[in-house]
Amino acid sequence: MPLIDDLKLPIDDEEYNRRAFLSALGLGALAAAGLGTGITAIRFMWPEVLFEEETRYRIGKPEEIPVGTLVALPAQKLYVMHGPQGFFAMSAVCTHLGCLTRYEKEENRIFCPCHGSRFSTDGEVIAGPAPRQLPRLHLSLEQEVLVVDASKVVAPDTVLKV
Repeated sequence: MPLIDDLKLPIDDEEYNRRAFLSALGLGALAAAGLGTGITAIRFMWPEVLFEEETRYRIGKPEEIPVGTLVALPAQKLYVMHGPQGFFAMSAVCTHLGCLTRYEKEENRIFCPCHGSRFSTDGEVIAGPAPRQLPRLHLSLEQEVLVVDASKVVAPDTVLKV
């Protein structure tokens, strides 16, 4: 039986339409891939900037905070305490699972509403699943104003004497 070269045979309308459809489909896929590559290449020219929130906060003048007062700053996720020895700042983020704690003025304690941990106003764990005390943050006096740097954790007994 002789072999037939089907490329030399005439093409009917049905075969022509099928080939035209597959050609259009292939060209469309190539165009979509080229367009995606072009958009990616153009976007590569502009940097993806990550804006991080501020970590230094001006609290106020030391004389405005009476001894024995805890200042709660939920937006900044920190507390500032004026104790008998001086000032200190601590994180308001629970050491258990990272929930934001609340200061309960009536009970004079810090409470985690998520899992029930309780802390003293010094940040020590009173009760609950929290494994350690609230970390103290760097507190300094700059131009007569208290400034907390939330990016720096300091020793648990650090106090700023003013």
